[in-house]
Amino acid sequence: MFSSVSEAAEAVRELGAAGTAVRPVGSGSRAGWGGGAAGTPLSTAGLNRIVEHNPGDFTAVLEAGVPLAVAQKQFASAGQWLALDPSPGGTIGGLVATADSGPARHRYGGVRDLVIGVTLVLSDGTVARSGGRVIKNVAGYDLGKLFTGSYGTLGLIAEVAVRLHPLPAGTATAVAGFSDPSALARAAADLARRPLEALHVDAAWRAGAGRLLVRFGGVTAGSQASSVASFLGQADVVADDEALWDAQRAGQRCADGAVLKVSGRPTDLDRVLRAADAVGGSVVARAALGLAWITVPDPALVKQVREALAPRAVTVLDGGDRVPDAWPDVDPGAAAVMRRVKARFDPARIFRPGAFVGGI
Repeated sequence: MFSSVSEAAEAVRELGAAGTAVRPVGSGSRAGWGGGAAGTPLSTAGLNRIVEHNPGDFTAVLEAGVPLAVAQKQFASAGQWLALDPSPGGTIGGLVATADSGPARHRYGGVRDLVIGVTLVLSDGTVARSGGRVIKNVAGYDLGKLFTGSYGTLGLIAEVAVRLHPLPAGTATAVAGFSDPSALARAAADLARRPLEALHVDAAWRAGAGRLLVRFGGVTAGSQASSVASFLGQADVVADDEALWDAQRAGQRCADGAVLKVSGRPTDLDRVLRAADAVGGSVVARAALGLAWITVPDPALVKQVREALAPRAVTVLDGGDRVPDAWPDVDPGAAAVMRRVKARFDPARIFRPGAFVGGI
């Protein structure tokens, strides 16, 4: 196990020279995503330092193996947080590699919006740095965005610089129940047209029943949630709301079946809910962003869901190592660009060869 970036570079250089296929591994909590294992594990567990935390600048630099929960604890001591709230588990490097996110994406953006710099190790042992440690650094090409969601197929993410945000002073959530997917989708669309200062806008659906959840933060959270509850009608306001959002995050994972991430438009919500119902599945959705996670009880149902939602992109996360193809089809032109990127950053093809979109 390596414990520094230089040691990681030497380890990768030796593996690259030998042509040994590798797969970067953090906590292993998302190891089956995107088709699962491909290559010898390359653990970042020894890269576990919070290198810098600059409360005045709202930035931090962390090694890839730092657990998100550990980082959040330190940031909270300064009244700050990394606005990234996926399901529990995961390291900084792993979450960047998978671009995993939670309900906070509605207000703060995805992983790529929070990363301001990266340190990478390429297949020949080269250490490449991109971005900076301050939010306004704009020099050079932004490799952080390129490597976000690359699933460890381009190189090893060794260190990440991130932007932080103030912790909300308090929260409250408006919750409305629905028995008709079309009604839920219409309510979400109506909310999207209102000038809300919401932290989260989520939907949930299971066994013919669903709910719309809208969370606010700060000293006016309660009054804002009450206003939305009145707009929705037959809605409740929950002040002690963390359990609601823990359930939303948990709904993005499944140990036994499969979880399909759907990337589409907010107007697809009705269609997504009905596709899940047809296979006995459940849904967690970022209702205003067009993102949804469908949990199905059996990976064999993936094909049926994909057909129902075509041409929307459907990626299999949990259960991805138990289906013929975890990745959606992509445009031939886009696939060609991806192959050129792979050839540029991993010419030796040692980082998870064949494990990405189109067998890249």
